[in-house]
Amino acid sequence: MKHGKKYIESAKTIESGKQYEPDEALALVLETAKAKFDETVELHVRLGVDPKQADQQVRGVLVLPNGTGKDVKVLVLAKGEKADEAKAAGADFVGAEDMIQKIQTENWFDYDVIITTPDMMGLVGRIGKVLGPKGLMPNPKSGTVTMDVTKAIKDTKAGKVEYRLDKNAIIHCPIGKKSFGKEKLKENYDALIEAIIKAKPAAAKGLYIRSVSLASTMGPGVKVAAKI
Repeated sequence: MKHGKKYIESAKTIESGKQYEPDEALALVLETAKAKFDETVELHVRLGVDPKQADQQVRGVLVLPNGTGKDVKVLVLAKGEKADEAKAAGADFVGAEDMIQKIQTENWFDYDVIITTPDMMGLVGRIGKVLGPKGLMPNPKSGTVTMDVTKAIKDTKAGKVEYRLDKNAIIHCPIGKKSFGKEKLKENYDALIEAIIKAKPAAAKGLYIRSVSLASTMGPGVKVAAKI
C-alpha cells in the first residue's frame, strides 16, 4: 500500500518497535492525525485466543464514557406499541414489512444500526444474507434484539460500541474522534481495554493480550504497552 507524504512524515515521529504508554501513544496519534476532517481514533487489540473455537470467542458491547463522536442513525423494526415507543425514543426510521421491503427492493442502507423486537426476527431473517456481510444483522448478544427498544436506542445514540474478534483474533474498535482530545480518548480507551480483559474466555491459555495499537483514520499505528 502506497502512503502519502503526510503519512510518511508522521510515521517518522514514531519510534519503530517501541511500545508507548497509553497517554504518550494517544498524544502521538493526535499529533499525526493531519487530515482536514475530524479523524476517528481506533483501537486494535490482538488476542491470544483461537477465533475458530466456540469457547474462545470474545464479544461484547459497551457504552463508551464519552461516546464515539458519531451521529448514529437507527432503524427500528417493530410494530404497534413498540413502534410508537421507538419513535418517541428518537429512532431515525421505524417500520416493519415496509422497511424490510425497502431494503430488499431498493438496496437501502441509510442507517448505521438496526434494532428489532424478538417477534420481528422471522421477517428480518429474510434479509439476513444482505445484512450479515454489512455487519447490520440484529443480535441479542449486542443488545439489538430486545423488547426494551427505548434503552437500546438511547445506548446506541450515546455511543455504544460492539467489540468482537475478527478471523485473525484482532478486535478493531473506534474510541472517539480527534476533536475529543487526549483526556476523553484516554477514558474511552481505559473503559474498552477493561471490558476486553473482563471478557477473557475461561478456555484461553497463555498470554491473552498479545499486542495493542492505536491509529487515526489516516495516520500511522502507534504500539501501546499492553496491560495484561
